[in-house]
Amino acid sequence: MFEFCRKASFSSFSRHTSLVAACLVAGLGLTACSSLITPYQPEVVQGNFVSREQAQALRLGMPRQAVRDILGTPLVTSVFHGDRWDYAFTIRRQGAEPQLRRFSVFFKNDILVQIDGDPLPSEAEFAAKIDTRVAAKKLPDLKATEADLAQFPAKPVAPVAPAPAPSKPATYPPLEVPAR
Repeated sequence: MFEFCRKASFSSFSRHTSLVAACLVAGLGLTACSSLITPYQPEVVQGNFVSREQAQALRLGMPRQAVRDILGTPLVTSVFHGDRWDYAFTIRRQGAEPQLRRFSVFFKNDILVQIDGDPLPSEAEFAAKIDTRVAAKKLPDLKATEADLAQFPAKPVAPVAPAPAPSKPATYPPLEVPAR
């Protein structure tokens, strides 16, 4: 019995060490791969985008409602600063630098008196910056010379006979069944 236990423990010890070694190799392999695999991060867009064209449409002396018509509803309005509207915009995309823009308008007696904020891109510049699609590669010209076409034998085309027109019925059934 003692001999059986000694042999069993030796074989289980060698299996145990090989199992530990295999786990270590697999663990090291997976940690090497983890630096290559990044989890998906959803695109986060917050706030109101204000373009250069919208800011240029503003004029000092405009009423508050006209400013709202051009810029939209402000992201931040404060109870303590009722004469200030703040427009903030952030966008975070995977693989791209986050963008943050701030723009503020100030009123006195519901009349626009001051405009302040970061330099704003035009709508076209903004769209070009967030477009991360890969440009399409140039397609090859699909032209064939007479020599290229001569390599392929022409197949005879059988003429297609026109299908006969369906004959019209002599009489049509009544649309309504007479009442009995």
